[in-house]
Amino acid sequence: MLILRKRIRSLCLCFVALFVLSACSNDESTSANTLPEGAELERDYSPSMGPADAPVTIVEFLDPACEACRAFYPYVKEIMKRHPQDVRLVLRYAPFHQGSDTVVRMLEAASQQNVYVPVLEALLIQQQEWASHHAPNLDRAWEIAAAAGLNIEKTKAIIDSSEMNALIVQEGKDLRAFKVDKTPTFYVNGLALEKHSPDHLYQLVLDQLKSAE
Repeated sequence: MLILRKRIRSLCLCFVALFVLSACSNDESTSANTLPEGAELERDYSPSMGPADAPVTIVEFLDPACEACRAFYPYVKEIMKRHPQDVRLVLRYAPFHQGSDTVVRMLEAASQQNVYVPVLEALLIQQQEWASHHAPNLDRAWEIAAAAGLNIEKTKAIIDSSEMNALIVQEGKDLRAFKVDKTPTFYVNGLALEKHSPDHLYQLVLDQLKSAE
């Protein structure tokens, strides 16, 4: 635990800079710990990692082009590695950056093809090769996804399907309901992470693990 805390603290200053870069929309704050009526933190289609019966669920609203999301991801994985039977991660989408909508569709196709994690991680690791706030290189994103195992032909056959469009619309509705305006935005067992740092995220997870004992 001490090792993880030291590693997490070492990222905090870097994360603050990245978080400022990735802030989107407006300065409206997420309503802490009050779930909007009719909104769901997790949908049936939401990709997840970890045991379904884990006592702690982290929900992350992410943008695949977000630098802070890329920086945060290894630490979320480290938390799950430290608590493999007790922590589950659910991913939701906040495609604020130009081109992210298309990449979200790639990821959903990857989920259907059972290659979600390798495609997600490849796109995050090589994010600087394809993501730009003003001129994303989507051709490169397709190449990265394909190299990670995405079947491009199958993906392009469904990328603009009614089902995919409905998913994107639903994600947008939930973003607005939860007033998500920055990425990453985290909830832990339904509780909003109010101070955005890896250290605070881990502490909230530990608090929820203790409550579940």
